[in-house]
Amino acid sequence: MFSLLHQRQKLCDGLDRREWLRCGSIGLGSLTLSQLLHRSARASAEVVHGPKFGRAKSVIAVCLLGGPGQHETWDPKPQAPAEVKGPYSPIDTATPGLRVSELMPLTARHTDVCAVLRATVTDDNAHSSSGYQMLTGVPHIPMNIENATPKFPNRHPSFASIVRHQQPIINGLPSAIQLPQHIANDGDIHWPGQDAGWLGRPADPWLIECDTSIPDFKIPDLQLQGEVAGGRLERRRSLREQIDSHLTAVDGSERIGSYGRQFETAYGMLASPQARAAFDLSSEKAELRDRYGRGKFVQALLLSRRLVEAGVRLVQVNWSQLKGDAPNGGSWDTHGQHARSMKDFLMPVMDQGFSCLLDDLRTRGLLDETLVLWLGEFGRTPRFNGNGGRDHWGRCFSIAMAGGGINGGIVHGQSDGDAAYPMSDIVRPHDVTATMFHLLGIDPELELRDPLNRPIPISRGRVIDELI
Repeated sequence: MFSLLHQRQKLCDGLDRREWLRCGSIGLGSLTLSQLLHRSARASAEVVHGPKFGRAKSVIAVCLLGGPGQHETWDPKPQAPAEVKGPYSPIDTATPGLRVSELMPLTARHTDVCAVLRATVTDDNAHSSSGYQMLTGVPHIPMNIENATPKFPNRHPSFASIVRHQQPIINGLPSAIQLPQHIANDGDIHWPGQDAGWLGRPADPWLIECDTSIPDFKIPDLQLQGEVAGGRLERRRSLREQIDSHLTAVDGSERIGSYGRQFETAYGMLASPQARAAFDLSSEKAELRDRYGRGKFVQALLLSRRLVEAGVRLVQVNWSQLKGDAPNGGSWDTHGQHARSMKDFLMPVMDQGFSCLLDDLRTRGLLDETLVLWLGEFGRTPRFNGNGGRDHWGRCFSIAMAGGGINGGIVHGQSDGDAAYPMSDIVRPHDVTATMFHLLGIDPELELRDPLNRPIPISRGRVIDELI
């Protein structure tokens, strides 16, 4: 073992002479010097910030919007009355003692890398305001407001935008990307909490609206048009810089600077072969694409894996409503025909795509450095309504976390016999954001300045030490 904290004579980087000699032999057959120094730096960060600080390089947030039911996913209640437990039974998983719904047979194989949080609480039963809390870690003011829109005082930055603010561009790509569409209530009313809020537009995660299910999927905005060759694009860029320089000198407007930063991001994506290649799903084997499934949402999960491989720090994949005759518009908002919707439409897509994502990350050696979140904005009511549906329920629901420093094969928190109220270890959204930032190497107590120059911490939660 390396005695990095031993009190022998040190060199300027903190390693003593004996360790340097040992490094030379290790580099030939095991660790390189750069790997050793990286591990030393990580160990030092963990001493300051706690275990597994910075263990994750990236996050994939799988957002099953509409409110997936806890009974038919992570928290089945076989002993509850029929009007609570529903028609489905629990099954065993890869983790002894942990049982999930029979609608998750593929995901059940991967619980050894998952931590299940069965006592998550927002105390908010409205899609948009509870969703705001899940995406920012801050309760909406007031709570239980449906069709809420992004406006003061509910302008706290999303967790994706805070990641983007801390490290805007990586390998020519924005550090935070949302796929394949915005989150919105009926009528295309966009939820608050999806953008940078008071951090300002330069920190917005990049929304890429796309249909990843089409056979020849491409993002037109990342392709040079036929009449614009590389040299012509570079001349256009040079001209723009000259004009911007003049306008900035005359006006000094922050808007011009902001526009310039957005332009540089777009230019970087166009000019970078690596950035364009990250979006090329056609380079994946057909067998793997079939394993994910060919729908819009599951192919976006595959794309998220390619993006984290390319260096993107956070990819948020939003559920896209299923096409066809699926009840409730193909969403998780199952006010009617809940049992049928879960079995015939929603869970098969989720189970196939999510399990394949975990398996794909594992196979490529990426899961240990990629934190995967499974979440919705709330759960569903313990009892069925008169239409055979379950309604909104923010008082107790389940989410899951995997990879990226999470200890798998555990259940944190317990609900009561109806999965209606928490019994122990309550987790709130700000605890989830604190844990995510910690694993990404961003101090959850970091303070950013709002437009009034007030110091605002990026999270007011606690790191869930029991998970790491």
